Amino acid sequence: MTDVSAFRTVTSTFSASPQITAEDVATAKAEGFTLIINNRPDGEEPDAPQSAEIMGAAADAGLAFISIPITHAGFSGPQVEAMEAALKGLGEGERALAYCRSGTRSTFLWALARAKMGGNPMNIANNAAKAGYDISPVRPMVDALAAAAD
Repeated sequence: MTDVSAFRTVTSTFSASPQITAEDVATAKAEGFTLIINNRPDGEEPDAPQSAEIMGAAADAGLAFISIPITHAGFSGPQVEAMEAALKGLGEGERALAYCRSGTRSTFLWALARAKMGGNPMNIANNAAKAGYDISPVRPMVDALAAAAD
């Protein structure tokens, strides 16, 4: 089981985490999450729980699940759009927990989606930093997406 403190709050509706296990899904539900987002490609670490295992645990717990795998090759427009749709799909009071190996790719993808939705780049960077994530590697893309959203 992942240390629950590994669920890092980025905003009131979004948290990021290192790889979770099927057992962590019940903890996520108890903490009020309604959506699990997998940002880790299957096979990246063969011994880690794969997407189908977490998806099954989410279904058993009554949580929504989506997979937006991010490889080390980087981010694409469709991945940012999928995250944007997931964030926009959250209802009032709903929360998403995204995971990858460390939570960094999940946070980067959240930052890009928020910027595309018109979020303020400084606020995005500050929220990520408060959760322990440095978005400077994607900050130029965050700035460009936010400028295009204006």
